[in-house]
Amino acid sequence: MSEERIIRVNIEEEMKSSYIDYSMSVIVSRALPDVRDGLKPVQRRVLYGMNELGVQSNKPYKKSARIVGEVLGKYHPHGDSSVYEAMVRMAQEWSLRYPLVDGQGNFGSVDGDAPAAMRYTEARLAPLSASLLADIEKNTVDFGDNFDGTLKEPLVLPSAVPNLLVNGAAGIAVGMATNIPPHNLGEVCDAIAYLIGRWEKIDRVSVDDLMNHIKGPDFPTGGVMFRYNEAVEGGDAIRAAYATGRGRVVIQAKAFIEEAERGKSRIVVTELPYQVNKSGLIERIADLVRDGKIEGITDLRDESDRSGMRIIIELSRTVEDPKAVLGQLYKHTPMQSTFGIINLALVDGEPRLLPLKRMLQIFVEHRQVIVRRRSQFDLARAKERAHILEGLLKALTNLDEVIRLIRRSPDADAAKQGLMKRFKLSDAQATAILDMPLRRLARLEREKLEAEYKEKKALIKYLEDLLKDEKKILGVIRSEVLQLKEKFGDPRRTQIVESQIGKGEVVTAHDLIESGEAWVAAYDDGTLARLGEELTLTEDKAPTALVHADMRDNLVAITELGQAGMIGVHQLADQPMPAADVVGVPSGQRIVALLALPAAKPELPGYLFLTTRLGVVKRVLLADVAKAFGTFSVMNVADDDAIVSVRVTRGEGEVMLVTARGQSIRFSEEEVRPMGFNAGGVAGIRLVGEDLVTAADVVDVEAEAAVITEQGAGKRTPLSEYPRQGRAGQGVIAIKVAGDDAVAGLAIVGPKDDVIITTSRGKSKLVKGRLFKSLGRATGGYGVQHVVKNEVITGLVKPVERIDFGADDSASGPKQLELISEPPAKRAKAAKAEKKKLPVKKSRGASRPSRS
Repeated sequence: MSEERIIRVNIEEEMKSSYIDYSMSVIVSRALPDVRDGLKPVQRRVLYGMNELGVQSNKPYKKSARIVGEVLGKYHPHGDSSVYEAMVRMAQEWSLRYPLVDGQGNFGSVDGDAPAAMRYTEARLAPLSASLLADIEKNTVDFGDNFDGTLKEPLVLPSAVPNLLVNGAAGIAVGMATNIPPHNLGEVCDAIAYLIGRWEKIDRVSVDDLMNHIKGPDFPTGGVMFRYNEAVEGGDAIRAAYATGRGRVVIQAKAFIEEAERGKSRIVVTELPYQVNKSGLIERIADLVRDGKIEGITDLRDESDRSGMRIIIELSRTVEDPKAVLGQLYKHTPMQSTFGIINLALVDGEPRLLPLKRMLQIFVEHRQVIVRRRSQFDLARAKERAHILEGLLKALTNLDEVIRLIRRSPDADAAKQGLMKRFKLSDAQATAILDMPLRRLARLEREKLEAEYKEKKALIKYLEDLLKDEKKILGVIRSEVLQLKEKFGDPRRTQIVESQIGKGEVVTAHDLIESGEAWVAAYDDGTLARLGEELTLTEDKAPTALVHADMRDNLVAITELGQAGMIGVHQLADQPMPAADVVGVPSGQRIVALLALPAAKPELPGYLFLTTRLGVVKRVLLADVAKAFGTFSVMNVADDDAIVSVRVTRGEGEVMLVTARGQSIRFSEEEVRPMGFNAGGVAGIRLVGEDLVTAADVVDVEAEAAVITEQGAGKRTPLSEYPRQGRAGQGVIAIKVAGDDAVAGLAIVGPKDDVIITTSRGKSKLVKGRLFKSLGRATGGYGVQHVVKNEVITGLVKPVERIDFGADDSASGPKQLELISEPPAKRAKAAKAEKKKLPVKKSRGASRPSRS
């Protein structure tokens, strides 16, 4: 090599220069997200590449290898593993609070399992990603050359989603790192709307003002987060992080302490701190028990399934204080961890440590640019189209002359020049006239053109006004973020504890639930909702089941096909949500019963008595139901059958069934032996012809049997007129049914009891039991409820008192069907009088599915 080609440099200076170049490349092009869209370059390229490939959320999945190849060959000249790993993480619901990719196949697990190879998995964009990419085709963002200069790629996405905050970010650059926690989308959108409302006085907006909306980080894996930390100046760890952009918060696993059989206890872990490996945690606990560092644990197992996480830690009978063991687990395992907050992101290509307010402000400024550029693009397109429409309408107004001019012209160019000169048209207008198909000459087509022209003129005026007024642009941004909240918002997952870590007793998930009571309703459209402390019935939404519950209870929902799901009452939303999403029961199955069971799950006394429309009955131990979790089956129901009634019984009482044709049978529940969940039951009544059971209830000898038909005829009859028979008989008449009418409901009532009548039009009405006239058993009914044409009565629900299991403060037990008619003082007095009796009270009511 010749001496002339060798450049001599100072090695120290060259190392400094090269390392700075390398550092900036890692910082800007690899490790740190852009504050505007919250994405690193590889994530942005994956989403943009998928969008260009046409794998939107409403399109079929495409092989991951195809997507990786698209991104690798066009935008990201690095290893294929980096692209695939970035895409996989954006599809993991335990990694991102709001996943941006919808994956199909094995995309890993919270146990740390690796995803399947890219040739096996498929993916498409998640619905939320559409909001990140919306309007990108409207010149809303700047594009730059790709790595070889043959294509263009976006330097940032339009991002109507405040993605940096809602999904967070983590990355290690050179000499710096970022670790931004995820947040709840609804809370962030509310904070943005609040900030926009005070945009002109933004300097007066404080961190505390924003924290009225953003309570704190909201991790995808849930858990419990402590607001206060003695290691943080000022104590409030969350506020300190939001004020400075840097801080530390302590997160704990969510764990319950349950009573087990034979006086034992168990710890049940249902949520873990963010980024904690479940299988690694279980191994860590096992090692500590094996080494003798934690005592009192006899068994450890993972019962997690598709319905949720459930780690069972069985304790020995000698453990007097389960909370002490839980405290040791928090101390020595990742069940308690610290999340270091570093809000570091790229602002104008430079890394900046950002407080909460500045992050929100930059996002709004970014959206201002996007909305302005989008409006300018739409305005230009609207003006272009309006210009063409003006020419077309002018031609249609002078149609005969236009046709003559075109026919006399020797060629198209001459015709175009003639049109431009005669009617003072532009080149584009004349071309559009010559390209106009003959169908445009019809009157209807002309009217369409005129309507479109008016629409474009109105749009032009709106966009011009919008671009002149910055307040209107801010109003559009505010409207869009609130629409985003309405579409994608969901309840907070991470619970914030307003106390200091390390002070006081060990906190269990049970301790975090606020005390109180609430009504829970299931509706015919398959939704569930928590109604509040006072029961309110709406005229256009009739419940199929109602239950009065303590906020610390577990809710059990049972469908007509015997499927059941369990969830904490406190976890329910105030607005109706699909039961399939809430408790995991199959969609399309009608909920016929709701139970509220003590969360501590002691050995509950009593039974569930189930009845189907084909007359099959079954008895299940209530304790077995209380021990279940997630989704499970309480009865094996035949294909042509369905459950019509679920009641809580003492175990030594009587039950009564009534059929559509007015037959009834009364027998001892002891004739039905207790069965397991997978059993199908035994015959309760012998049906004649095509008759079906429509309702069932528990007998109270001091009350009366109220029945009502589909056409609103009803009555009540003393139970003494219904003889006690053996199971599986044909029974006796309960009411004479006329013509095509059929019995719709049964409830054992007293004259002062309340009854809910429901109809096929979703209406519900609360009436007194005395409204039902007392008549003999073998008689017909009279008009209790008026029904209109094409409407029938669908059910009768008898409100009852809550069942008391004699458990601790929170465990007020299965409360069968709903309204407590007596005032609280009277209920307390009645409960005191019942203390010496078996604590399980009778359950009543009926809610009948339609006959088929």
